[in-house]
Amino acid sequence: MKSYFFLPLLLLVACQKPTAVPPTPEHATTNIVDTNLSVVRVNATLQNWNVGQPWEKNPPRRLRSLGTIVGDFQVITTAEMVADATFLELESTDGTRRARAEVVNVDYEANLALLRLPEGEEAKKFFVGMKALEIAANPPLRDSLEIIQVEDTGQSLITAGQLLSADVRSTFLPGQMFLTYRVKASMQSSVSSFTLPVLNEGKLAGILSSYDSKDQICEVIATPLISRFLSESKKETYQGFPNLGVSISDTEDSHFRSYLKIPESVGGIYISKVRKGSAADTAKLQPGDVILAIEGKAIDRRGYYNDDLYGALHWVQLVRGNKSAGDTIALTLWRDGKEITANVTLTRQEENTRLVPLYQFGTAPNFLIKGGMIFQELTKPLLEAYGEEWESRAPLHFLNALSNPESYQENHDRMLCLTGVIPTQATVGYESLRNLMISKVNGKPVRNMKELIKAFQAPPLGTKSHSIEFIDETLVIYLDDSVSNMIDKALLQRGLQQLSRSE
Repeated sequence: MKSYFFLPLLLLVACQKPTAVPPTPEHATTNIVDTNLSVVRVNATLQNWNVGQPWEKNPPRRLRSLGTIVGDFQVITTAEMVADATFLELESTDGTRRARAEVVNVDYEANLALLRLPEGEEAKKFFVGMKALEIAANPPLRDSLEIIQVEDTGQSLITAGQLLSADVRSTFLPGQMFLTYRVKASMQSSVSSFTLPVLNEGKLAGILSSYDSKDQICEVIATPLISRFLSESKKETYQGFPNLGVSISDTEDSHFRSYLKIPESVGGIYISKVRKGSAADTAKLQPGDVILAIEGKAIDRRGYYNDDLYGALHWVQLVRGNKSAGDTIALTLWRDGKEITANVTLTRQEENTRLVPLYQFGTAPNFLIKGGMIFQELTKPLLEAYGEEWESRAPLHFLNALSNPESYQENHDRMLCLTGVIPTQATVGYESLRNLMISKVNGKPVRNMKELIKAFQAPPLGTKSHSIEFIDETLVIYLDDSVSNMIDKALLQRGLQQLSRSE
């Protein structure tokens, strides 16, 4: 994987001598100008939950970025700046004004967030003399863009760059693909910040999300994505960017195309899976269908179409980038050897409806400690705790639940797992158990953490122990009720603040 140097904080100032990096002559110049009155600093303190010990948080960390004033004196920045934020502050670039900020809307998938100051005299005073920036028209390839940095003195540093290409990529959450610019520019690390505004003719054209210092390539959240985010934020209820709800494979293999009986004159992408309850499911799309065109745009064998402005772009842009939840798109499909059409009303899958959530920013993880046994809900962050190669190191049945949720959804709202065991009097002989998915407690299925906690409140009549059964395992274990209750009290006395959470 190609590594990217993220422009982090202003800590670089303390660890290296500020030096100006020579610009690329053809399309990068640097000039010190007066402070831009449409740019503010965003200071954030972030503190996420400890995946391995979900009853406590990790140490806090701080980020500093540049945000841009837009619309009715709101500030746009990246979602990465507000993920698990415990404190948000806006600061004028000259450092003379500060005010506590709050989130208006955040879209972690698109990596965008909109901030504001609470209404009152403080907000009025903070924005005196400042102005909101307009959103630029979509810049064409080879156009010049200006990247804004601010020195400690409050002066702005403008680095000119050239828009080399556009692609559909992830800028924050893996797998969440949105339109991104690749801009050639020579950045100066002496005034670095975590995210930076990108302008085009004095208007906001994007937000820099990462910088490859070796190749001098910036990845920039693109203008159309920012425009759509701000448009969605004006609605009474923010719905965000929709999903089609399918898994896709290319159709480059000639034998595969022959099997599908697809004419050589067309491209197409193969639908391998349709998510239950998705827009595609509602429109009765089927595994085995081939998408030939979306909104009249032909899709090639690799999943690309020809955009009028940016050339070859991934098909996802036609769905997630160009449409809103509730919009209807026309699909041209190849099914059973013939061409058909289908109209699909797009929806957005909310994260709390997933069997295995992909992220949980701002939400405390649910868990239960009973007699020393640690039960958690399966999430992607829990899988990622297995390290950089989690996709090969995590337990196979955990990975299967992530990739094939439909196999479990009939009996589970969340996948409940025994993730570890604290050696206690109640867990003698069970100390090595971990990475097991729960099926039943006391003979009854448990769909979520609330049901699991309730199941342990009392053992079945006539017994003194709880029985626990697991998915795909013949093993049944027993937990003595009185001994486990004693252990629970001892854990609380030793400083554990709580034994369960089911929000």
